Amino acid sequence: MAEALAEADAAAAHGDVPIGAVLVRDGREVARGHNRREVDTDPTAHAEMLALRAGAAELGTWRLTGCTLYVTLEPCTMCAGALVLARVDRLVFAADDPKAGAVGALYDIPRDPRLNHDVEVVRGVAAEQAAERLRAFFADRRRERTTEP
Repeated sequence: MAEALAEADAAAAHGDVPIGAVLVRDGREVARGHNRREVDTDPTAHAEMLALRAGAAELGTWRLTGCTLYVTLEPCTMCAGALVLARVDRLVFAADDPKAGAVGALYDIPRDPRLNHDVEVVRGVAAEQAAERLRAFFADRRRERTTEP
């Protein structure tokens, strides 16, 4: 999770919401990503999506069985669906997202028994460190808005 937190810091450094993700298989990092929606002007450039795409390219297959994705915030519906479609075995995430989370907050896509793949979920790892990054990022954004002419 420490590496995912470092990726979150990289996102914040270029003005994106500080969310980072790292994909691991057999104890080896396969890929990583951080939010790039602002810098890429791409609504799908979430940390998880970028890590999954890079992981598939690195492994030469879209089936990411045997992989664990570490991410600093509970995935949204798009990212949770991608985890299922990519056949990721395990998701470890830090902070809950009560407004958009799809891994227990609003929905539970990775563990929905109607789907063709079940993802093991571990929540709350380094939750406070991830939440503090998000709080600081949005506090800075609010301050910037109040000081603009």
